[in-house]
Amino acid sequence: MLALRNYGSSDDNSEGESDNENAKSEVDRDHDAENDTSIPFLPLKTQTTSVSLQICSAPEVVPTGTELCVRHIDSTVNEVTHNPKYDELFAPDVGPENPFKTQQQRATKNMLSGYVEKAHISEFQFENQRRTFASYGYALDPTVDGSAEEGRTIIGAKETAEELGGKTVFESTALRAADKRKRHRNDNPADVEGFLGPWGGYVDEKRVIKPTDEEAAELEEILAKRNRRGKPMEEKPLEEKTVLHIKDSLDYQGRSFLHAPQDVGVNLRSESPPDRCFLPKAQIHSWEGHTKGISQIRWFPRTAHLLLSCGMDCRVKLWEVYKERRCIRTYYGHRQAVRDISFDNDGKRFLSAGYDRYVKLWDTETGTCVSRFTNRKIPYCVKFNPDPDKQHLFVAGTSDKKIICWDVRSGEITQEYDRHLGAVNTITFVDENRRFVTTSDDKSLRVWEWDIPVDMKYIADPSMHSMPAVTPSPNQKWLSCQSMDNKIVIFSALNRFKMNRKKTFTGHMVAGYACGLDFSPDMSYLVSGDADGKCYIWDWKTTKLYKKWKAHDGVCIDVLWHPHEPSRLATAGWDGKIKYWD
Repeated sequence: MLALRNYGSSDDNSEGESDNENAKSEVDRDHDAENDTSIPFLPLKTQTTSVSLQICSAPEVVPTGTELCVRHIDSTVNEVTHNPKYDELFAPDVGPENPFKTQQQRATKNMLSGYVEKAHISEFQFENQRRTFASYGYALDPTVDGSAEEGRTIIGAKETAEELGGKTVFESTALRAADKRKRHRNDNPADVEGFLGPWGGYVDEKRVIKPTDEEAAELEEILAKRNRRGKPMEEKPLEEKTVLHIKDSLDYQGRSFLHAPQDVGVNLRSESPPDRCFLPKAQIHSWEGHTKGISQIRWFPRTAHLLLSCGMDCRVKLWEVYKERRCIRTYYGHRQAVRDISFDNDGKRFLSAGYDRYVKLWDTETGTCVSRFTNRKIPYCVKFNPDPDKQHLFVAGTSDKKIICWDVRSGEITQEYDRHLGAVNTITFVDENRRFVTTSDDKSLRVWEWDIPVDMKYIADPSMHSMPAVTPSPNQKWLSCQSMDNKIVIFSALNRFKMNRKKTFTGHMVAGYACGLDFSPDMSYLVSGDADGKCYIWDWKTTKLYKKWKAHDGVCIDVLWHPHEPSRLATAGWDGKIKYWD
């Protein structure tokens, strides 16, 4: 240390500086000596020595290919002090490199614990050897090349392997007799009659081209049973007949009962309704003849001097309204209950629709069945087109959601209106017969243009219910609909067909029954039947309930106000009676 301190500069011009340095160093030394109490100060002789420094400028050369070339990176440190190469970055910490890893795969893993190489054996061979080992207790060693027969090494029970000849489960299966069946072959296209192509049968195959007589009889019997079980037998329509209950079917002038009487005190041919209507007070007559409940009643067109009724006893009856009020004629022609009836414009013919799937056209006077129509579905309602030039056409709403138009002249279907989602219950003509309105079990109301099978208006609301009975008002402006939620709702029959929310008639119970309803001729009252057999009358303007009374023992299914009498109405019930009130 002392020698280095005394080492002077080699520059000759800096002698003064060196003297100063020496003087200063001596002062410092004296000061250090004073402060140092542990080591006593010993004076030394100053002597001059020469030091030579050697620097090697050649770099160290490391032989290539050795591990000294690769600078390993400590994986525990967070910083790298030099710029490493790719190989250095991904070099293993300990041990040699993976020889099967390519440069792209070195940074990847195909499972959590590392990288797994694909096995050098196919899936089929592996599964084959696994099954062989499970079945026979031996398998081929996959590490030994098994291409040559003598190179096979067997793991497991060698005795079994020697017995089976080292075969696998697939190889040891014996060939079955039917595995390779020989076919008849004739691929010669020139042989027109004998050409078989790919359709040649097997040599040992027995082909029966035609069944024997016994087999044919058995097949016919089986098919007949199947048809009987699957399809109902085609029922022939019942033979129609009629019974006339009166002797004087013609009057002194030779006119039939269809001719309206003129000596009853009422002008039955009047076009104008009564000036004012009144509430009926008492029952004046009861028609009895139906053995079961009645489903519909209809007035004779215009004059209403006759009343037509149909019932669940499969019969249609015609009654006198005036004079003796007798049953004039009974029409037999349906196997099951009659659902609906409808007169044409002049009343000379009428339609009856029954649950036996037939619609029948009758001559009112003679009682003969003119024609019958069916599409194998139940007709729920029938109606003639009211236009004078379309009296040969009628529409029927059926159980298969369709409205079908028939031509009575040809007996053929001319149009189908198929848009409803449920059985069609009512058909009502509006707008001078250019349109008609239908209601259905799908709780909707649809308006149709005549002969156009697409509905022009569809009315459906979540609050709406099924409406099984609809009646137009005498002025053709409104449609009163019997709703299944014990209400009568009113729709406009002009243009928009909007529901009139202000006019709703309530108080009666009709849920589950298609109870009919009607207007008084002067439109001052609305009358309806009831499930309890009662008859209800409301005021049209105020919707106030004016009167109700017990009319029938069963359901009061239909109500009709007489078009020429101010206070008379007819009611029909499930007790099989038709009652006349005044």
